[in-house]
Amino acid sequence: MGIRALGLISLVFLTGASAPNAISYSAHPRAPELLSLLRTEYGFSVGDLERVATTLAEAEQIPKLIESEQQAKEKTLTWDAYRVLHVHEANLKNGRRFMAEQRPWLARAEAQYGVPPEVIAAIMGVETKYGNYTGRNRVLDALATQGFDHPTRSAFFFRELAEFMVLCRDFGFVPGEIKGSYAGAVGAAQFMPSNYRRLAVDFDNDGVKDLWKAPDAIGSIANYLVNYAPARSWQRGLPLVVPAELDSDPAETWPLNAKAQTHRLGDFLRVGLEPAVALPADTPVGLLELTREDGKEYWLALNNFYAVMSYNPRVYYAMAVTQLAQELQRVQQAAR
Repeated sequence: MGIRALGLISLVFLTGASAPNAISYSAHPRAPELLSLLRTEYGFSVGDLERVATTLAEAEQIPKLIESEQQAKEKTLTWDAYRVLHVHEANLKNGRRFMAEQRPWLARAEAQYGVPPEVIAAIMGVETKYGNYTGRNRVLDALATQGFDHPTRSAFFFRELAEFMVLCRDFGFVPGEIKGSYAGAVGAAQFMPSNYRRLAVDFDNDGVKDLWKAPDAIGSIANYLVNYAPARSWQRGLPLVVPAELDSDPAETWPLNAKAQTHRLGDFLRVGLEPAVALPADTPVGLLELTREDGKEYWLALNNFYAVMSYNPRVYYAMAVTQLAQELQRVQQAAR
């Protein structure tokens, strides 16, 4: 970085650090790094940088948000305990109502992206109870706390803090007014700022990508599943999982609950696994093991399961979405 750039950033922080906070993130040792990133990669002007410095001075350090991230339920609960948080009668009832109210948008998303309505609804049901709970934390506080102070994931959240500043500049958001999750995810779709910028769509064509509105959230979720990770892009018409039976416990060398397919189905067929649905032997699959109160159950995860895991890389999360979607599909069919 040149002398002129260093002087510019120092000037910005002398200007922005005057906010009367006991703990000011504008004085954090990594704050100049954030400004430099915004200047060099996103073209922030001097005025933009001054606003960022002032915004950082207004951010609050909230350590409990780091605890919430570290102790997320999909990481710490048993499968049975996690499942009942999302797959229950009230969520099914509300999901059915949501699908009825948003039928045209869900149908359009399926036609355009190939993602079934019940899968989109299930993601919203797990994430925000169909848009009814989008988070109560200031995203500014969440991302500043996680980005500057998280002991193991600060690099990820630091980048999302930068993306949040860009999002606010480009969309006209006031940083201190945006609320979301403890991790900084926003809207009914719960996108992180980088994904908001890259994958949100104006599905209702009103000129605004607004993830707090159901149509845009629906279209954006479908777009996310298709375009977030090309290697595991949603595949139209294919299931997420298939139940499987094993005569005995899997060998210690078998990969369980991985974040991507690990084998072809034929590899598992040769060692005694029996899928409940016939699939070609060359189908890429992963083996899931879920411990229940009455024993273990096994599932073969296909590409679309891992597309959902790109949304949240936890098996319990993706399985909760999968089973809520299955239940929503069942009650929809039963009502016809």
